Amino acid sequence: MPIIRMIDGINEVVGRIISVVAILFAAIIIYDVFMRNFYGEPTRWAFDLTKQLYGFYFIMLGGYALRHQAHVRVDLLTSRLGRNARRWVEAAGYVIFFFPFAWVFARRSWDFAMTSYGQREVTYGAVQLPVYPLKIAMFVAAVLLLIQGISEFLKLVLNKTDHLEPMEPLDVR
Repeated sequence: MPIIRMIDGINEVVGRIISVVAILFAAIIIYDVFMRNFYGEPTRWAFDLTKQLYGFYFIMLGGYALRHQAHVRVDLLTSRLGRNARRWVEAAGYVIFFFPFAWVFARRSWDFAMTSYGQREVTYGAVQLPVYPLKIAMFVAAVLLLIQGISEFLKLVLNKTDHLEPMEPLDVR
C-alpha cells in the first residue's frame, strides 16, 4: 500500500539522519573532556548543548523505533495467542491506547512548543541556548510517531506484518 510505504520511508530516512546526531554529541563530549583534562579549560557550552542534542536524538527516534518494532512490549498474554488473535489484540491496543496517547502527545507538544517559541525561551546558566527548537522537535516527533502508528495499524488490519509469528514463552528460572 503506498501510504504504508510512504510513512515507513519517512521514518526510515528521519531515523538514519537523526542517528548522526549521536556522533555529533559524542564528539562534543570528547572535545570537552579533552579541553578540561589537557588544557584545564572546560567549555561553558558543551554540557547544555549535549543535553539538548541527546533530548533531540532520543525524542526524534520514536517513529523509527516503532517502525522496527523496537519499543518495549509486555507479551505475557499475547505470547500464547496465535498469529490472527495477536494481530487483532495489537490492533485493538493501537485504537484503545496508542492513538489517544499519540494524539494527546502531538496536541500538547504543539501548545508547549508554541508557548516556548512565543517567549523565545532559552536555557538558564552560563550559556543561554534556545529551548524552543527542541520543543518544536517534540511536536515533529509526536507527529512522526502518530503516523508510524497509523502505518503499523494498517499493516495489522491488512495482515501485512511479519513480527507476529507465535512466540515461545521465555524461561526465566
